[in-house]
Amino acid sequence: MAITRTLAALTLAATATLALTAQAAGAASGAWGPYHAPGKAAKASGTLTATGEDHADLPTADVVSISGKVEDRTRGASCGWAVFRITYRSGSNLPNKERWARDCSYGTPKPFRFKYRDVHQVELKVCSEAEAAKPSLTCLYAGTWKTLYLSR
Repeated sequence: MAITRTLAALTLAATATLALTAQAAGAASGAWGPYHAPGKAAKASGTLTATGEDHADLPTADVVSISGKVEDRTRGASCGWAVFRITYRSGSNLPNKERWARDCSYGTPKPFRFKYRDVHQVELKVCSEAEAAKPSLTCLYAGTWKTLYLSR
């Protein structure tokens, strides 16, 4: 019993050390999704890679790369939207901006790829709504955002 506890403690310590080493190297990556719009009318999934994390003053990643696909899953006149809210460092402030990808063709997912610098947080919302130049206020402000990345 004591040996099992000791081995468990050593395994936990080794795992924590590896995690700290990866964090110190300043890289984080992984797959996200799939996330769906209400009623599964749209779907988005992809990958996110953050490099060069800096924790000196405001924790940010030097570069965040996001790629994936958004898919309209309705046969009607709607579109699938993957809306990202990127919070970035500007001096000592943390403003944010939206970036989106849209797919209005049922059964043909649309790929997207973009990069941002000095990123603190990346959030996602998936919506299904009419074709437009940009997502509606309902898409942007109703419901909850899914956190894909947060620099700590």
